[in-house]
Amino acid sequence: MILAGDIGGTKTVLALIEPLADGTLHSVREQTFASREFLDFEEILDLFLADQPPPTSACFGVAGPVVEQRCQTTNLPWLLDGRRLQQKLGTDQVKLLNDLEAMALGMLHLPPEDFVELNPAAEPQTGNIAVIAAGTGLGEAALYWDGQRYHPIATEGGHSDLAPQTEQQDRLLVYLRQLFPDHVSCERVLSGNGFSHLYDFLLADRFAPACPAIPAAHAESEVDRNALISRLGVGGEDPLCEEATRLFAELYGAEAGNLALKLLATGGVFIGGGIGPKIRKVLESGEFLRSFAAKGRFQPLLAKIPVKLALNPRAPLIGAMHYFADLLGKH
Repeated sequence: MILAGDIGGTKTVLALIEPLADGTLHSVREQTFASREFLDFEEILDLFLADQPPPTSACFGVAGPVVEQRCQTTNLPWLLDGRRLQQKLGTDQVKLLNDLEAMALGMLHLPPEDFVELNPAAEPQTGNIAVIAAGTGLGEAALYWDGQRYHPIATEGGHSDLAPQTEQQDRLLVYLRQLFPDHVSCERVLSGNGFSHLYDFLLADRFAPACPAIPAAHAESEVDRNALISRLGVGGEDPLCEEATRLFAELYGAEAGNLALKLLATGGVFIGGGIGPKIRKVLESGEFLRSFAAKGRFQPLLAKIPVKLALNPRAPLIGAMHYFADLLGKH
């Protein structure tokens, strides 16, 4: 029995998986927990595994940097230790993966219908694959191709420097430096909170009047400001929200292109995370792809790379499910 988990700042999803003789994986049990309601991850494990047979192996995708099989979660006060989990679970087959590593593995097991190709000129070929995912934060990972199989590689590339490419983006960087004087990362705009940062910049830049439906910055409100900005923007219901969403797609495409260049991702780019499917209409408009390929002399190379938007939010869990099964050649 394989124990798999997707551990995030908002929710933790655990699943017990049974590998079948035909190579498929059968889900025996799956449960979602509100992460912040628990003092540590082991509380969740105790609840989930009560009255269940002990797993023979366990793999967890964790939102945070994994160093020597230990992870201090980025948005939770949890410290996960692989050796401690081995003792608790009674098996030496325990693996902690960065959540983007797990997502990258999961992408390899998604069916074609779970993807939308954003590049109509794509020419499929083998090679490294880049994975980028805007959600609560901005995750980036690689799938290294050794000529026979893919190997996931974690990064913290979402925290790299934001690089403006237009006069409007120049002004955006100046604006963001006032908010974050020490460092302006890509994640400041390419994440859930990024919609608010972009909206507030455009308002200060006098692009258009404020949207009456959007609460003022720092105002107390039960409205999810970021979600409302993106929804109104995708629907074209407000000029300021629409431009904020367009600018998000432009910046997202540029950073995806940067990652593709750094990894020489001729095998393609996978776009994961929760934001992509919600702004699918904007990503499909061509704004993302134009910015993705706008890399000067390397434009011809990037213009042919497949760029696939993943619609399945379970990719990190699916990757954790398959880690030991793939390792043992069960799938």
